Amino acid sequence: MSVMEKDSSAIKNAPDDSSETVQNTALDDFTPSKLGTKKYWDDAYQRELQIFKDIGDVGEIWFGEESMDRVIRWIETQTLSDDITILDIGTGNGMFLVELAKKGFTNLTGIDYSLASVELAKSVLREEGFADVNIEVMDFLHPPSGFSSFDMCIDKGTFDAISLNPEDGQQGKAQYVASLRQVLRPQGLFVITSCNWTKEQLLQIFSPGFELVKELPTPCFQFGGKTGNSVTALVFKYQA
Repeated sequence: MSVMEKDSSAIKNAPDDSSETVQNTALDDFTPSKLGTKKYWDDAYQRELQIFKDIGDVGEIWFGEESMDRVIRWIETQTLSDDITILDIGTGNGMFLVELAKKGFTNLTGIDYSLASVELAKSVLREEGFADVNIEVMDFLHPPSGFSSFDMCIDKGTFDAISLNPEDGQQGKAQYVASLRQVLRPQGLFVITSCNWTKEQLLQIFSPGFELVKELPTPCFQFGGKTGNSVTALVFKYQA
């Protein structure tokens, strides 16, 4: 997913890392927002899809390119086969998959519950020469039973959006964890980037079952004499 507008009561997204803002500290203190609804993303990606058709602009990149690049840089430091199965949760415009394909990874899947997002991602990947990348319309909270055994799952903002669902963000978070357990193989890796949740919160949300492997360095800020991170990027290993 990609943020189409700024909303101070919703996801604290910024188009680049320099303007990322402070995270919440409690596990239930978010105000529900339209950014947690499917209608918002359907409308947003329909606009982006039309813009891509008109002028070839791929649209926003969630949290800016640096947030995407830091995950890819970490992946490149690992000894990974180029045919490991990688799932991009909430693929948006598909640019994360484009960059992974450019690095030589060949077994890539992207999912999004917005049909317009999937059409956009397929168009972008086709334009970049990677039409064979698998893109599917799917709600991650309700994956089909046979959808499983991925070596790595990547999330850059989808969990944040689910947390803001006006209908039931709390249930959505619990279902997200259950779905992650289904689709990720034992000892598989889960890489999450969040602007709403701190490291400590994410450790609590994904515990038990997920062991922290690495905290990726993100921009720091200082406020009131305290230092913190405006974005959290963590790598977990699934201990089934």
